[in-house]
Amino acid sequence: MEQKIVESKIVASPKDFFLYLGLVVTLYTSTFSLLNLLFEIINTAFPDKLQMYTDPYTTSIRIAIATLIIIFPIFLYISALIKKDIKNVPEKAFILVRKWLLFLTLFLAGTAIAVDLIVLLDTFLQGEIKMRFALKILSVLAVSGSIFSYYLYELKNNFTNKCISRRSALVSALTVLITIIVGFTIMGSPATARNRRFDETRINNLNSIQWQLTNYWQSKNRLPERLAELKDPISGFEVPTDPETNSPYEYNPVSENGFELCAVFTTNSGDTTRDISVPLGKTNWSHGVGRTCFNNTIDKELYPPYATKAVPVIR
Repeated sequence: MEQKIVESKIVASPKDFFLYLGLVVTLYTSTFSLLNLLFEIINTAFPDKLQMYTDPYTTSIRIAIATLIIIFPIFLYISALIKKDIKNVPEKAFILVRKWLLFLTLFLAGTAIAVDLIVLLDTFLQGEIKMRFALKILSVLAVSGSIFSYYLYELKNNFTNKCISRRSALVSALTVLITIIVGFTIMGSPATARNRRFDETRINNLNSIQWQLTNYWQSKNRLPERLAELKDPISGFEVPTDPETNSPYEYNPVSENGFELCAVFTTNSGDTTRDISVPLGKTNWSHGVGRTCFNNTIDKELYPPYATKAVPVIR
């Protein structure tokens, strides 16, 4: 009865509303980013042969890390402000907005556990690797279960146990920090990511040059002596150069219909280089650090010079 009287006298201020709204939003955002990053780490650690292309520099890893670095400290700061506010004014533990938003958090945490388990089970039934499946299940249960348990406890105890709150904040901060460090280990430093983008541009440039060499061969029944001959003012084609040094790519005609293209790379593609479909077939653009050359030969039957093609007779 006494608690009901206290509750009836409490009125939430705009500050209280936005504090709890900020708490919920930053909590959801941090949770989804953490799970996404954990899933990407698991996928990288246990690659699936059914996935033909795996890129550790994928956008999802970068966004997850960036989100955690910015949003998670804000979540911890808002949590500290709320605990300090309740410590100064204990009656604020009973404001309606607090109960609504925290109960909503419990509901969504429980729903997330159920939905994620359904999705993961469906993926497993499609042939997901057992170890990846098990680790993803554990990640969802650990993250969502911890959130559910913590806020259920805090709702019952009204943030009065400082030891539990500090311990939970420390454990969650260490978990996020370790996950981010592992993510950086997989993705590499920003300088590595920039070098990889340069190398991707080099591959795209070589691919473009190779297309143009094929068109040149079909048009003139020979390969050019220099790449500068590929310049075409009508189509607007300009021979690309190295994006970092602006130096021309190395080109060597090795036979009547064979050629070699070379570039200097700054990263090792490893197993992450995508096979790019080009007019001469499928060229594997895998490369190491330093000068790498790619050889190809034009198939005269598949790509004959235009002049040798038979002209249909119209009757």
